[in-house]
Amino acid sequence: MSGTAVSIGNGAARRLGTLARAELILLGRNKGVVFTALVVPLTLPVTARQAIERLELEKLGLSVGTVMLPAAVGFTFLFAVYASLVNAYVARREELVLKRLRTGELSDPEILTGTALPALALGLAQALLLCAGCTALLHLGPPKAPHLTLLGLLAGLVTSAALAALTASFTRSAESAQVTALPVVFASMLGSGIMFPTEAMPGRLAHVCELLPLSPAIRLVRGGWTGHLSAYEALGAAATALAWAVVAVFAARRWFRWEPRR
Repeated sequence: MSGTAVSIGNGAARRLGTLARAELILLGRNKGVVFTALVVPLTLPVTARQAIERLELEKLGLSVGTVMLPAAVGFTFLFAVYASLVNAYVARREELVLKRLRTGELSDPEILTGTALPALALGLAQALLLCAGCTALLHLGPPKAPHLTLLGLLAGLVTSAALAALTASFTRSAESAQVTALPVVFASMLGSGIMFPTEAMPGRLAHVCELLPLSPAIRLVRGGWTGHLSAYEALGAAATALAWAVVAVFAARRWFRWEPRR
């Protein structure tokens, strides 16, 4: 019985690996998506630095570094994972790639996961690189609670991928993918603590913004570095992140469209 389970697990891993390698090749051929995924998360935090420096960060217990690092990670969630995956899911659907994959051994979750793996790996590698770079260049020092930062990274990656699959369900073509992704991108940039920390927002607005999909992930990343999150606050952020991840995954599986939209 255990041997059968191992064989099934190995088969699933092999299928996912094959699909991920094929998706990586296709991703590399789309120069626009590659540029957006690799360059935008590196440049946007730098352009936002002047606005960040105008905030009274010391009163909030923050510094330029503890604002810019989560911002860089947040841009990775949005552009390296979310935006690139919306494009990938829609393009593969319109090219009938996903429909053909469903006729083989791959299950629906395996197809969605395998398609997402290259973007998720790229996002994780880029986020870790940005964390290391910000730590060195902005003299941040090591995170006070690295487990919270890691939890925030994982939650942000999973939620971004699931939101991408859900957004792709309502996107008619690869050309319109950039437009349909904009609401999540702008809402997250302005309200999830990426461009402006929620600590700098008015009380009621901050409470609302903390409930956005990527807000708990950004809060965990920042709190892991500063060590300012209490156990209660960390638990609340983790629970909110988990809830969003579960809801996004369920919604993506429920409403994802496998046939081209006409």
